[in-house]
Order: sequence, then structure tokens, then C-alpha cells
Amino acid sequence: MGARPAILLVTKAVFLLALGALLAASAAAAGPRVQAADYDAFWLWAGVRGRAELAAAKTIYLHSGEIGPDHNGFVRMKAQGVTEPGPHKATLWLVYRVRSLDWPPQIVAQIRRRLEAWRAQPGPVAGVQIDFDAVTRGLQNYAAFLRALRRELPESCALGVTGLMDWASQAAPEDLNALAGSVDELVFQTYRGAQTVENIDAYLARLGRLRIPYRLGLAEGAEWSPPRALAQRPNFLGYVVFLRNRGASIAR
Repeated sequence: MGARPAILLVTKAVFLLALGALLAASAAAAGPRVQAADYDAFWLWAGVRGRAELAAAKTIYLHSGEIGPDHNGFVRMKAQGVTEPGPHKATLWLVYRVRSLDWPPQIVAQIRRRLEAWRAQPGPVAGVQIDFDAVTRGLQNYAAFLRALRRELPESCALGVTGLMDWASQAAPEDLNALAGSVDELVFQTYRGAQTVENIDAYLARLGRLRIPYRLGLAEGAEWSPPRALAQRPNFLGYVVFLRNRGASIAR
């Protein structure tokens, strides 16, 4: 009877060693993860705590509000994120999460006032980014909306949009390039939830047909292996990392 505890201890030790080896092999097989410290452009969403990486950032996409129907069905803007403009070193894009394109006139007026308030502070402001999940078959209508919005914004205000990876695989080239007349930059979201979409290389292979300058949005902590050929494409501008609090999912 006295030998059984020793046997159990040995068995447990062997199990832990095997488990450790399995976890290490799994981590190695998973590939590299997106580390914020390796990048210089970030989405900073409402509720995300301050990060050391932001001090050295070159570009910050700053969540500034949500536009959509209220409980009565009226489309309104709800201010979110940083509420008071202030001095900044990084180039800013003011990002608006959009849930409806049926905007009353006051929405654009609010965006213009917010843009002017930020530009009155020390530091560069590139323009406005629209974060709207347009379905692929609705890209023509979305392009018409963006052309109208472009006419309402100051000439010095760049207009950017986020894009779904489904656009790359399912949209006709003419539908995507229809955005070129009004959009200065398109940032594709390479993730669903907090993970990179499956078969991402197949999506990226189709981006070579784009005439619009574009970036790729990455989820912090997601698997990512940069394709070598991507950096050689003339319209590829780089990456934007969606920062998140430790253990938090991505909600947009």
C-alpha cells in the first residue's frame, strides 16, 4: 500500500509533462499572434483602456460616435469614445459606427462640428471613417451614399470606410472600384469576433484588383502571418490593429 502514493505522483508528473508538451506544440502550430507593439496604427474603441502602445502610435482611428435609430426609430448620433477634443501627436481619423444610412441633415452637421473641434487642437486630423457593414449586394447603394457624404464634407477631410472580407471574394470588381471616386482609404476587417477569418489568403489574393488605397485591419491577439507579396502591392498602405482589453471580445 505504501508504494501507491509514489506511483500516483509519478503518473501525475508524466501527465503534466505530456500536457505541457501538447500545449507547446499547439501554440507553435497556431502561428504568430498580432502583438500591438509591432504596429503603429490602431482602432481605439470606446471602453478600451489606455495603452502604452498609443504613445508611439502614428495613426489612431478614434471611435467618436454611433449613428442609428433610437427607440422611436429616429436616426440620431450618440457620442461615444473620447468626449473632449485635445492635443494629440498621432494622426487621427474620427470613426463613426453606422447602423443606418438614412441620415437627417443634422448628422453631417454634427460630424463637421466634431471635425472642426479636433482640428482646432494641436495635432493632425486626416478625416472621417465610416464603419458600416454593407452587404456585398448593396455596394452600389453604399457607394452612392458615400458620394453624397463626400460632397458634404470639407475638401480637406479625407473619407475612409471599413470593409468586410466578403467584399473581396464576392463583389464584382466594378462594384468595389465604384468607391474609388469618393473614398480615400478602405480598411478591410480580416477578423470575425476576435479571430482571423479562415482561408484568409484566398480573400487577400483577390485584393490585387483594387484601385483604392487600402489597409488590413487585424484583431489584437489573433493569428496572423503577413503574406510576402502583400507589401509589393502599390495600393496597400499597411495595417490597423483593433485594440481590446485583456480577455475582451470585439464588439462593433
